[in-house]
Amino acid sequence: MRLVRSTGEEPLVTVAGGEEAVEHPDAGEVVRRDDEGVTCRRWNWRQGVRTRLTEESVSAVLLLEGMAPVTLGELGAAGAELAESAEKLSPGARITVRSPE
Repeated sequence: MRLVRSTGEEPLVTVAGGEEAVEHPDAGEVVRRDDEGVTCRRWNWRQGVRTRLTEESVSAVLLLEGMAPVTLGELGAAGAELAESAEKLSPGARITVRSPE
């Protein structure tokens, strides 16, 4: 997962009018992407087909970000709380927490 400026060529499989569609972010737009393409645009894109969570999902990446005045410590505490809640809701789930600290 990387935060980059789009070239405008990267694919994003999304939903438009209830149907899957391929879009391309604007050149220079800040996006999250992996080796397959864009996973998120406009900071919080909910229409991404490839990375959405469904009833059949068996793995997920939850990314927490913070901006001042939120400290890295506070962000880490929020991540720990999220992991604790996920463990309660999904007993036996394998949860890994990574922090920049």
